[in-house]
Amino acid sequence: MCNKKKNFFSKLNFFSKKSKSNLQLKKDNKNNSIEFNSYIKKKSHLSFFKNSLIFLKNKFIKKIKNIFSSPNLDKNIFRKLQDVLLLSDFGMNATQKILDKFKNGIKKKNIQKSDIALLYFKKQLLKMLKIPNNHSVLNDMNMPFIILIVGVNGVGKTTTIAKLAYYYKNLGKSVMLSAGDTFRAAAIDQIKEFGLRYNIPVFSKTYGVDPASVVFDSVKESIKKKKDILIIDTAGRLHNKSHLIQELKKIDRVIKKCYPKAPHETFIVLDAGIGQNSIQQARIFSDTMNITGSIVTKLDGTAKGGIIFSIVTDLMIPVRYVGTGEKITDFKIFDSKIFIDNLF
Repeated sequence: MCNKKKNFFSKLNFFSKKSKSNLQLKKDNKNNSIEFNSYIKKKSHLSFFKNSLIFLKNKFIKKIKNIFSSPNLDKNIFRKLQDVLLLSDFGMNATQKILDKFKNGIKKKNIQKSDIALLYFKKQLLKMLKIPNNHSVLNDMNMPFIILIVGVNGVGKTTTIAKLAYYYKNLGKSVMLSAGDTFRAAAIDQIKEFGLRYNIPVFSKTYGVDPASVVFDSVKESIKKKKDILIIDTAGRLHNKSHLIQELKKIDRVIKKCYPKAPHETFIVLDAGIGQNSIQQARIFSDTMNITGSIVTKLDGTAKGGIIFSIVTDLMIPVRYVGTGEKITDFKIFDSKIFIDNLF
């Protein structure tokens, strides 16, 4: 009898161990899957930045590395660095900030070798880009998550909106677009064309109507349709600055009537190719509203990468996304470490 009981409990113990083993295996497989997906995502980012920054790397970084080419630090290193940074659209404020930190650091650490100094310079560039940059769309419980897009005409705003919408659609989010730039008939047509091409619904009205009414009704429609994300286009005619500012303020007010905590994000689209002019544009918008992040376009076509650092240093606006090329997939979340690593 004792043997039978012993055998019975032995079997129970065996199945219990097997069950635990299976659970552990599933857990390990899940962890491996997460790690693998993280690896694939990181590899995709690395490949994206590597291919997109060739022009920038061949011009800007080549000049930087030439300054650090001799075994020991050149006595004129700070002047040479200043010249390269200013010519690369860092702007005076960002240039002075990086040089002060670099100069104080190498004196404090008594760095005399060029190769070590270059690594320290790279580290300071990375630190400049480290400001809060939370991509809360994926985790936010607010539905819909409302993103307001601002920027002047010609920076690739409508194309960027399409890329952003496509990016989140591919992550399994239901997205709606709002054609809030009613000043240009072409803007409405373009955003509707993108919507048809990528099967993303677009809320629009006719050319010339009050953009605030379009935005108000699109917010209500996105709530009714239970969309995860609503991305709103706006006009960008800076030649009529005062009218544009009043229009944006009105749009912000009508969004809050429907959704007091919205817009949850306000992104400004900036063209990397026009350098410090982008900073002036961003200032006009940031004086009017709370800009929570920037999307930098045409990064592949410029040899001047300083604009990225100016946006962060001068305006304290994190770079959220970067766009390169014409393809809908030429768009990624900005990762400062991967960006710097690929430059050097």
